[in-house]
Amino acid sequence: MLPQEAYTDPAVLAWERRHFFAGSWSCLGRVDELASGTTHRAVNVGDIAVVLTFGDRPRAFANTCRHRGHELLQCDQASDRRSVVCPYHGWSYELDGSVKAAPRMGEAFDPTPYKLVELPAEVWHGWLFVNATGTAGPFAEHLGGITELVAPYQPETLVLKARHQYDVASNWKTVVENYHECYHCPLIHPELCKVSPPTSGDNWNLPGAWVGGLMDLRPGVETMSLDGRSGGVTLPGVDPRRVNYLGLFPNLLLSLHPDYVMTHRLEPRAPGVTAIECSWYFPAEVSDPSYAVEFWDVTNREDWAACESVQRGAESPHFRPGPLAPAEDAVYQWVTMIARGYLGKPLSN
Repeated sequence: MLPQEAYTDPAVLAWERRHFFAGSWSCLGRVDELASGTTHRAVNVGDIAVVLTFGDRPRAFANTCRHRGHELLQCDQASDRRSVVCPYHGWSYELDGSVKAAPRMGEAFDPTPYKLVELPAEVWHGWLFVNATGTAGPFAEHLGGITELVAPYQPETLVLKARHQYDVASNWKTVVENYHECYHCPLIHPELCKVSPPTSGDNWNLPGAWVGGLMDLRPGVETMSLDGRSGGVTLPGVDPRRVNYLGLFPNLLLSLHPDYVMTHRLEPRAPGVTAIECSWYFPAEVSDPSYAVEFWDVTNREDWAACESVQRGAESPHFRPGPLAPAEDAVYQWVTMIARGYLGKPLSN
């Protein structure tokens, strides 16, 4: 395990927010949702304020006016105006970041050098990723071998059918560690063990800043649901007997099922608090996602209770990092990735 401070120290989380969440490629959500009803919106990526614009393509800019540094929008605020207008002195910007108007700056003023500071942004299978420091490596290298595993599911063609928001009293890394092992499944997930053998599958060892593996479905089981039956349709071109569980650093967990895709998007709020957005995506013709939602809401809540207990234990003055079992090899891959990041080394092994 990582040392106690990694799970409990506010200074460690502050460093992670800058170097992992702002300094890497953070997933901000689906582009269609972020752009819905707006031309631009403000978000925080790690500890850096960012403005997203939706013109010819999604773009990201530092949320600071090039005149005197005033915020262009407050965090979580959105606008449907055709230009980004600073509320301080009225400087305005096109959706590509160029200066549209700089009131009363004089006829000789050349606004060309004062474009908004653009930040790297990429769309992958419908999700928007931003590097808020502008210092991360190429997005393709960040993805590495995860691309070939996700592509057959074509998540960009699937439609959001359900979403749950959870506030979990646990460190964000503990949530990811729990996601990447089923050593705990026989004790806390009886519903999961009925449809998927907890000792099945194996973990991937491919390039990229991600960790993950697969698990099998039991004979006669169609998908991960309380009765093992699917109320949807099998996705074309995917393995109908397996589920992939992939964690793309730092904050997107992808669960790829034969008939739907589920994601968990994480946002750390405090060393011991993580906001989790759980989303279910199905083919458009599926009208009732409840069979998957009910199963995973039960499983999620079992996991969150375990993670919260781990957090309370990690905050004890008697806590010491323990050993990892052979079945926790993906956890070892994850904490090793985190450790490399702490040391300023490349995340991908």
